[in-house]
Amino acid sequence: MDTKTGKSRQELRSEETRNRIREAAGNLFTSKGYDSVTMREIAKEAGCSHTTIYLYYKDKEAMLEQLALPPLLSLEEAMRAVTERTELPPMEALKEISRQFLLFCLSHKSMVTVIISVKSVRVDEADPESEVNKHRNQVFRYLADALNRVIEADAEEEKTNYTRIFFYMLHGMVTTYIGNEEEIEPLYARLVPILDQGIEIVVFGIEKKRKQDAKQGKKPKDKTGRK
Repeated sequence: MDTKTGKSRQELRSEETRNRIREAAGNLFTSKGYDSVTMREIAKEAGCSHTTIYLYYKDKEAMLEQLALPPLLSLEEAMRAVTERTELPPMEALKEISRQFLLFCLSHKSMVTVIISVKSVRVDEADPESEVNKHRNQVFRYLADALNRVIEADAEEEKTNYTRIFFYMLHGMVTTYIGNEEEIEPLYARLVPILDQGIEIVVFGIEKKRKQDAKQGKKPKDKTGRK
């Protein structure tokens, strides 16, 4: 029995094995791609037998959920906290939610692809099957709602598409710095002014495009595809 943790040696070994498997899976999913990695490869990378791995995870989907869900929940909570700050002007709330996303991704550099993208579904899918994708889509909805407080789109499709454009800008910044070895705090501090300016530029472009469409008599489509 470990006096510090209160766990038996067997429990500690089991926990260590589970952690090795998770780490191995994360590394392989990131480097080789989720679909091409087998459970046998993960077991080999983790230093355990291919039968042992099934004592901890029934399949890759279960492993992905264990890897992605806890950090996703923390990101979702950080974004929710921003939405509850009703004193923030819409543009500042949008910037703050975006900063939370940037900070989260910089803090999980090696796992960003696994957490955000692996086995993802359409962001407008109403009821994704997996818990991971439900929370990924909730993160997107927080971004969409914050952006819509600024641009006030009427149609659901218009709101979703503009948020996709906005997300591409955020994700582009993240992927640019995934391999950066600079410490997180100074890197984040250096990137925030660029992020804020990028947000202002994207919002300005969206608003200009909407005004242009209005002048030309173009109406956005609703979720059913009707104008």
